[in-house]
Amino acid sequence: MSANSSIWHFLDSGDGEAAWNMAVDEALLEAVADLRGPVLRFYSWSTPAATFGYFQKYADVGQMTALRPLIRRPTGGGLVPHKNDWTYSVAIPPAHEWYQLTAVASYQRMHEWLRAAFAALNVSTELAPCCQPEGPGQCFLGAEKFDLLWHGRKIAGAAQRRNKLGLLIQGSVQPQPEGASRAQWENAMREVAGAQHLAKNWKILTPDFAQHRAEELAGQKYRQTEYNQKR
Repeated sequence: MSANSSIWHFLDSGDGEAAWNMAVDEALLEAVADLRGPVLRFYSWSTPAATFGYFQKYADVGQMTALRPLIRRPTGGGLVPHKNDWTYSVAIPPAHEWYQLTAVASYQRMHEWLRAAFAALNVSTELAPCCQPEGPGQCFLGAEKFDLLWHGRKIAGAAQRRNKLGLLIQGSVQPQPEGASRAQWENAMREVAGAQHLAKNWKILTPDFAQHRAEELAGQKYRQTEYNQKR
């Protein structure tokens, strides 16, 4: 574990259009090594949209939903509708011990963190012990191992991308469990991280962090039909 592994950065970027939201996450992945500590980001959606996994075929996912825009994520996974979901991302630098975990272990750790945050709000959830596939290619139909369940129904899933720059995790909570507000959940996520010694110190990033790079990525990539329909 690196000497700075307990220092985390926090970014609340508020509402954004789909292409912008994906661009900010990729900009965080590019910047996280220089930050020398992971980033937890919360964000929401200014208009309804859907995102889909980097390796999925546009023609396939386009038939699964009428939601538009339909934006290709920088991470894998399946189709995810967005409107009022609680969306977050975590960017991990290569020097952090989390980066060394297998994809399965990383997925489990992320959802254990969510489970503990809901437990702090007296909301009981559990990690799926195995698979309950119902909708191939659609993230919130059925459940994969270590997805987060509430009353037996999947409420949280995530997708990952690991490269030499770091590890990016993008996750969504939907539908939201009764007994917790978004603000309470976001606070619990940070408090649980401190209690579990995952993040001892938080440094706040301003909403305009990496804005220039995100604007480039949004305009040159995520708003481009060629990119979204490239496979």
